[in-house]
Amino acid sequence: MGQTAIVIGATGLVGQALVDRLAAADAIDKVVTLTRRPTRHSYAKVQNQVVAFDHLEDHAAAFAGDLLFSCLGTTRKQAGSIAAQRIVDVEYQYMAAQLAAAQGVRHYLLVSSSGANAESGNAYLRMKGELEQRVIVLPFKRISIFQPSLLLGHRAEPRPGEKLWSWILPPLCALPGLRRYRPIRAEQVAAKMVEASQRPGPALEFFRLDEIFPINPPSGSD
Repeated sequence: MGQTAIVIGATGLVGQALVDRLAAADAIDKVVTLTRRPTRHSYAKVQNQVVAFDHLEDHAAAFAGDLLFSCLGTTRKQAGSIAAQRIVDVEYQYMAAQLAAAQGVRHYLLVSSSGANAESGNAYLRMKGELEQRVIVLPFKRISIFQPSLLLGHRAEPRPGEKLWSWILPPLCALPGLRRYRPIRAEQVAAKMVEASQRPGPALEFFRLDEIFPINPPSGSD
């Protein structure tokens, strides 16, 4: 019998690419996307379930499966404040991880960030680092954490700042010592996540930029 994959953050840049790849994976029988609003998918094996993220505990049964892919995230501008961003980037994801662990999910895969550090002076990196620290002690059989840099791809809601950096960073990161900060396409992260989910691995593993990028990174952006 094939696996059931659960995805939160399925409407985001990595999440959309991830759902496409999971739907095409032979080992996956069902993909459950948990979203705030109804989302249509063009794949028969993908099922959407609307949940209230403020009350995820009321949706515990939705987290029963084999794999949890956590791609949820927002920006301070979208959320309205750092405190509101923290609710999405830390609290919602941690609650989802707790529920999944309690439901017997074996493998948890998290999209974090390059530079994540719970002691960072940067609020975003501090949130990402704190979430990493909190989830790695949960009783999953296996935890995979992905730490990409700036994500490239087409967003439904454009982010002008990210677009500017997507033009600036690729040539800048060709300089010696800066390659580790180069941007990465969301599809590359999604592909690595699916690949990691379908092969054996250690109980805890981190995928950093050099472990996600192909030898010849793509140029330009969408």
